[in-house]
Amino acid sequence: MLGRVNHIAIAVPDLATATASYRDTLGAKVSQAQALPEHGVTVVFVELENTKVELLEPLGDASPIAAFLEKNPSGGMHHICYEVTDILAARDQLKAGGARVLGNGDPKIGAHGKPVLFLHPQDFFGTLIELEQV
Repeated sequence: MLGRVNHIAIAVPDLATATASYRDTLGAKVSQAQALPEHGVTVVFVELENTKVELLEPLGDASPIAAFLEKNPSGGMHHICYEVTDILAARDQLKAGGARVLGNGDPKIGAHGKPVLFLHPQDFFGTLIELEQV
């Protein structure tokens, strides 16, 4: 079911500072900031040869990233995103196996313009999993 790792997401308290650190200190290529109101975040992608790192900053007080940063004020790894070829088939297979899909179970459009779903971290050893259809 799982394809390659699409990205690893890191929640950060200050997106501009984190972007500058990756760009200026580490010499990485970074995207422009993109607001995703439906997900409550602003994102920047650090583009690597074999994957991406997504830097997440809360967009509004109701953002799930704001709650994460309350517990982890310096930031930290938020989720890992795996690619799947058919997100609905993956969702159905996972649910049949007892995994919990967050939200109402319907995919939303993610930062890459493709359908995404999130899986409950308690079902995957404390790690929030995002699936992205490619």
